[in-house]
Amino acid sequence: MNKLQKIAQCFSPAAFIHDTEENYRAIESLIREQEIGGLTFFHSRHSAAANFEKRAEVLDVTGTFEKMISLINRYQAISKIPLLISIDGEYGLAMRVEKTPQYPFAITLGALKKDASTWVEEVGYLMGMDMKRSGIHLNLAPCADVNTNPNNPVIGYRSFGDQAEKVAELAFAGYTGMKKAGIGACLKHFPGHGDTATDSHLGLPILHKTKAELAAEELLPFQYGIDRGVEMIMVGHLAVPALTGGKDIPASISRELITDLLKGEMGFNGLVISDALNMKAVANLHPEPGELEWQAFYAGNDILCFSDHVKDGIEKIAKHATDSEVEAVFEKVMALKKRLGVMESKHLEVPSFDWESYSQLQKDLAENYVSVLSGEINPAELETLAKDEKLGYREFFTQNPSLFSQQLNLSISSFDQAEKVILAVFVPSHKPLNQFGMDQTVLDEINELAKSKPCILIHFGNPLALKHLGNLEDFEAVVCAYQGFEEVQGVVAKTLQEL
Repeated sequence: MNKLQKIAQCFSPAAFIHDTEENYRAIESLIREQEIGGLTFFHSRHSAAANFEKRAEVLDVTGTFEKMISLINRYQAISKIPLLISIDGEYGLAMRVEKTPQYPFAITLGALKKDASTWVEEVGYLMGMDMKRSGIHLNLAPCADVNTNPNNPVIGYRSFGDQAEKVAELAFAGYTGMKKAGIGACLKHFPGHGDTATDSHLGLPILHKTKAELAAEELLPFQYGIDRGVEMIMVGHLAVPALTGGKDIPASISRELITDLLKGEMGFNGLVISDALNMKAVANLHPEPGELEWQAFYAGNDILCFSDHVKDGIEKIAKHATDSEVEAVFEKVMALKKRLGVMESKHLEVPSFDWESYSQLQKDLAENYVSVLSGEINPAELETLAKDEKLGYREFFTQNPSLFSQQLNLSISSFDQAEKVILAVFVPSHKPLNQFGMDQTVLDEINELAKSKPCILIHFGNPLALKHLGNLEDFEAVVCAYQGFEEVQGVVAKTLQEL
């Protein structure tokens, strides 16, 4: 293989499942003409995070899973060297593909009360098995970011929590589970995206902390993973001036950060993968096509994800990089492909999922993480009130009556007659934008209800959204269910009936 072909093995541009035939053919050209090493699958152009402002368009998104399998077959069939297929599926294939198993968010798993590492490893394993059967070799997860900024616009629910040690253990457990399933995984977003206030899809976050502060918090989960043999780390697009001689340069293109700190000081000798190179935090810095790809390669990245300028990037790297630099990276990528069974890629049939086992897992997990955050719940009292038709119930942000309301099995009294009321809040979004999608007038109404009589708040959603529900002391009790899965609703209903 010549130098250009070896460099091409580092490239993993985006492949969109829902796209035009013209764009599918453009990917085929990259495979045939540039001989790229891999593809990273996304749902559609309008849902790729960096294209966030164009999300209003409507696509035919039926049969996503089947389409993805057929595209993997189509692209693998024409590639001389089998492609490394990756996906960014932090909570499973469902993050990108509808009608596939969706596992709990990292923030939810971070709330597990018993045997958290064991459960997180099991979730990682099952997630990995779903992917392996679907022709995917690498999951660009889990997040090892410590979410110390509750207003973080981009991490939040994607982090296992705000304690560095817990994040370190659980991120490594998730990684281990995926590896056990026979797929690759990576810790991200080095050097740690948890204490930022800017979304790197849209701009460059800058983290003003000393090296000692970073070592105690942000870097700790990565060092924990490195010490235990993690094979891949993704570098994020955030600037950390204390680690780059005072410069506001994104970590993903900083040689000081990747080569000197991560590989040198921290002792990482695995593969470094860049975060998506189309993200605004870096894409606007080097307008000349191919320059960004060269900067990312020079900084120490082994796999370049979501490059928009593959041909120019390959040529630019070939012009500037030495043969020995190229050879070292090429060998790492090929060793990864062999390790993950990429070289034995076969034609895929559409796999089916064991939905019964999946549902049981969700129930077991919910019983472990659903938490009474404050106050106490007395099921016997609730039962008496219900019999006397003195127990009220209201739910918010649902279109139709929830499964939870049916499972409570109450002949619900009107609010005026009720001596106590259960308020169920189904938080519309897991992201903090616009108060997690909660309308202020509804939030005001919930506040008024809590002040007018004893209320039990049931919060089906991201716990970071609780701050928008007013003074939690106004509620007699607060139950956090973390997510709105049907199995979770069942577990909460049972909790109220038989604590």
